[in-house]
Amino acid sequence: MSERPTTIVLFGATGDLARRKLLPGLLHLWGSGLLNDVRVVGTSLDDHTRESFVEFAQQAIAEFSSRKEARKDFQEFAKRLYFVRSDAGPEALKAVVAEAEQGYDGDSRPRRLHYLSVPPKAALSVIQTLAAADLVAYSRVVMEKPFGTDLATAVELNKKLHEVFAEEQIFRIDHFLGKEAALNILAFRFANGLFEPIWHRNHIDHIQIDVPETLGLETRAAFYEATGAYRDMVVTHLFQVLAFTAMEPPTSLEPQAITEEKNKVFRSMMPIQPENVVRGQFQGYRDLDGVAPESETETFIALKCYIDNWRWAGVPFYLRTGKRLAQGQRIISIAFKEPPKSMFPAGSGVSQHGPDHLTFDLADQSRMSLSFYGKRPGTGFRLDKHSMQFAMQESTGSAAALEAYERLIYDAVRGDHTLFTTSEGIERLWEVSQPLLDNPPPVRPYGQGSWGPNQIHQLVAPTAWRLPFEREWREPTA
Repeated sequence: MSERPTTIVLFGATGDLARRKLLPGLLHLWGSGLLNDVRVVGTSLDDHTRESFVEFAQQAIAEFSSRKEARKDFQEFAKRLYFVRSDAGPEALKAVVAEAEQGYDGDSRPRRLHYLSVPPKAALSVIQTLAAADLVAYSRVVMEKPFGTDLATAVELNKKLHEVFAEEQIFRIDHFLGKEAALNILAFRFANGLFEPIWHRNHIDHIQIDVPETLGLETRAAFYEATGAYRDMVVTHLFQVLAFTAMEPPTSLEPQAITEEKNKVFRSMMPIQPENVVRGQFQGYRDLDGVAPESETETFIALKCYIDNWRWAGVPFYLRTGKRLAQGQRIISIAFKEPPKSMFPAGSGVSQHGPDHLTFDLADQSRMSLSFYGKRPGTGFRLDKHSMQFAMQESTGSAAALEAYERLIYDAVRGDHTLFTTSEGIERLWEVSQPLLDNPPPVRPYGQGSWGPNQIHQLVAPTAWRLPFEREWREPTA
């Protein structure tokens, strides 16, 4: 049976995300045969013709594609690119989609994926354009964050979306969950008899999800001013990673089963209390264009939250993210409880290096490590901390791995909701966020290139943040 043809309507086709990720990703999906019968209709406010859009796409792929074969494949891929200005109206959009789908009808009708790479304020007008153009049937729609700014706006957004699209047609994208390392959490947890039995409060002391960024906000400050780190990163990214880390075993790897277990985690989350949150703002943020002189928008946030269920009762989850920090990292670190130490002699070194940790690095070149105590060679009984490390690129088939956006586009085309959040999930997260949104703690300044305000250490005491690492990752051996 041949693959069903696909039409991807890319709104915001000349934006930064399209240049850096979406156009190179679509070329790779086509070139690798995963979407071998695909057409891309680009649309934006830029004054392009079909020919100039092809040139734009070629330049974007030459600049941002990491794959050697991209330039060779592009000439054939270019025949599959179309363009229409987004202000030309619904009828013009409908006509170009019809042109792209010429020759298909009946059972061979292409499935459609509408990707909304547009500012949040433009999303609903795009939805209305799709309705007016009669492009809702046989379609799925991909939405970029944020999904509202509080519970009321999230409920209203979902209500208006559901007037046009059914929930099963909507894919709210989170590129963190498209990474191979995020999916590997499920494999690591549920496929290994060594770790599955200890993945709960009896053996785990606390968990950290830490996503510091070195990037600033040079071109996004006006958008960020109305959003902040919590709305921009925690609700849409870090809480989603938390769900994968904390969920119960699903009955199967089917999307509905995994989504239900993620939503159970969200339903079990306790409201975020302001006293468990540290907000920060990097020095110099208020000097950026579009930022108010007395802005209280946070560019950094760290928080402690709890999941009130049988598995996780009493185990704190520490989350941290921010701009202009010392390093760019994406880690999940599980700290195990320490055993009794009465048998070890004084001076052995036991407990002096902290608890054992299992650490997942969610970077593009992902890896994981497990730290443990071992005896130092020689006389006496001295203990040192060691670690076993594994780099994903060393695994068989690593060359076939898709980048995060590629994986998510492919899943959305196929209708697989595993890595996407639902209206129920996002509304519940805004609900538990309400105490913090109603009464946010003060914004504290921090220096660019630091790890955030000093108050973050009080938040996790008597434990400590895993970042910065005491020992750097070892590079894989040849």
